[in-house]
Amino acid sequence: MRAIWKGAVSFGLVSIGVKVYSATEEKDIRFHQVHREDGGRIRYKRTCSVCGEEVTYDDIAKGYDIGGGEMVILTDEDFADLPLSTSHAIDVLEFVPAEQVDPILYNKAYFLEPEGSATKPYVLLRDALSDSERVAIVKVALRQREQLATLRVREGVLLLNTMLWPDEIRRPDFGFLDEDLKVRPPELAMASSLIDSMAGEFEPDAFTDDYRAALQEVIDAKVEGREVVQPEEEEAAPAAAVDLMAALKASVERARAARGEAPSGGGAEPTPISSARSAKKAAKKAPARKPAEKKAEPAKKTAAKKTPAKKTAAKKAEPARKTAAKKTTAKKAAAKKSA
Repeated sequence: MRAIWKGAVSFGLVSIGVKVYSATEEKDIRFHQVHREDGGRIRYKRTCSVCGEEVTYDDIAKGYDIGGGEMVILTDEDFADLPLSTSHAIDVLEFVPAEQVDPILYNKAYFLEPEGSATKPYVLLRDALSDSERVAIVKVALRQREQLATLRVREGVLLLNTMLWPDEIRRPDFGFLDEDLKVRPPELAMASSLIDSMAGEFEPDAFTDDYRAALQEVIDAKVEGREVVQPEEEEAAPAAAVDLMAALKASVERARAARGEAPSGGGAEPTPISSARSAKKAAKKAPARKPAEKKAEPAKKTAAKKTPAKKTAAKKAEPARKTAAKKTTAKKAAAKKSA
């Protein structure tokens, strides 16, 4: 990395020499405008709209449009007396709790590296900041502009976050903010269930710029002269939901499926809405049979099985009865003859 600024952090009577480095970089793929026929770069000339002549950088000044076609021209002498700090100092103004700084104020981030013999006071300020759980509010002049910024610790390094001024934050002015919209408790409960089902720990490395990767693949294919493979299309965004509750419930189920969890109807913990619906369905159904009736049913089946057995035994016993009857008749006839 190359330092873009050198100065000192003014911490009370302590001065800490530092080098400033850009902490972030944009990974966008940039293109040049070229002539389609031969690939030549398209150049733009700086020309004056009044005389039509090409103007060099030395002849360019800053102008402020005051309206009505009139322009105020400012020279370097006009900027010389402005109260812009040129001492290359990062002045610590106060220390505040980090949660009091609205993230919308943050602009750009820079690493601070100690310079020369400033390592010990640098580490002292770093450790004191970490122990206090606060951030330092500072003022610094970067790129010909005075800026408000914070100093905090990230991975053992002091991080300078420049901030926007409060009057640079726009206020939202939308019609729906004045409407009296009511959210029903069941809808809020289902939305909360959706948030819970999608809850997790933020891991930035888990997210990638799929468009940039696909575009780089197209460029590499062009360079290598091979066939360009059409990247897979992403799933189309769902249409606007008409039934808010149905959309919320479907979202909860899809989030659970993505996390490998069982759906709400398959043993998962019921949501407030699904519990209420299950209770209503159960009330509409016919009353369930009593446990005693359920136990009696197998007994009836067993008794039914035994009945055919009794009938079979009765059939077998019937010939025996007939035989016994015949013998009795024969004995009676013999007795009459002997008499």
